[in-house]
Amino acid sequence: MLSLNVNSLPTKPLHTLVENRTTFTLESVALNLFETHERASAVNLRFDNPVLASMIEGRKVMHLGKKPGFNFLPGESVMLPTEELMVIDFPDAKAGRPTKCLALEIDPSEIQRVTDEMNERRPRTCGWHWQREETNFHFANDPGITHLIQRLVFLCAEDHAAKDIFVSMSLRELLIRLLEAESRSLHVADPGKHRESNPITAAVSYILNHLDDHLTVERLSRLACMSASGFHNAFKNEMGVTPVEFVNSERIKLGVSLLRRGNCSVQEVAVRCGFNSASYFTRVFKQRLGVNPTSFLAKSA
Repeated sequence: MLSLNVNSLPTKPLHTLVENRTTFTLESVALNLFETHERASAVNLRFDNPVLASMIEGRKVMHLGKKPGFNFLPGESVMLPTEELMVIDFPDAKAGRPTKCLALEIDPSEIQRVTDEMNERRPRTCGWHWQREETNFHFANDPGITHLIQRLVFLCAEDHAAKDIFVSMSLRELLIRLLEAESRSLHVADPGKHRESNPITAAVSYILNHLDDHLTVERLSRLACMSASGFHNAFKNEMGVTPVEFVNSERIKLGVSLLRRGNCSVQEVAVRCGFNSASYFTRVFKQRLGVNPTSFLAKSA
């Protein structure tokens, strides 16, 4: 699993063992580093602006709205709208092994500028618009998002005259990738809802139900009633990734689920996920998660 490193950030002395906070404030974003050194429950946290929270070390149980609590783990993030209340449990935190999380509080006007530019320069298919949904979006970081969050951590620790300019550039790219990730999530979460009206959703629905099949751009483009090149371009514009990249990503998610069950070999998982060889499965798995399937199995045991 690709992980974030915040060791370069100077931290304040401990004033509290629960959610000790160090803040780095810049023009368009504030980076908050939280450390918790003892078990705690029902800790409330709220921000005045939209926030991207990312786990670094340990585990939190997050309660958002009226939905059941969920484990919040390293390699994951959650995007929250303004004034969203988080109620957090820290079941594993202790001295010497603190739970660490960072929260990027983002200027709403920066989000609006990015969405306006996306709608002008990269309009979505079927009349949909790019926008930050006023909902909670919990997701696994992909390598691009991990890299950009890490870049912002580096910039906050650096003393450079152009720091705010660098941060603005990285933040804009991060926001674009988050919009793309949220778009993918909406297509994946309920593909039946828009399958009849949106050709990209129809293709996504087919992919999710046929991950073990031989999936090609030509086959998917026929399903979407588009040319192969037109489908490839429309899919990449809408999803932020090519059809092949999306298929591989969903196959790796399935592979992770199968590996965690512990009753399949790597070869068997590769076949069930639609990969034509265990070596190709291993290569794609390591590219996305930073470890090979065998190491992942050992860590999950």
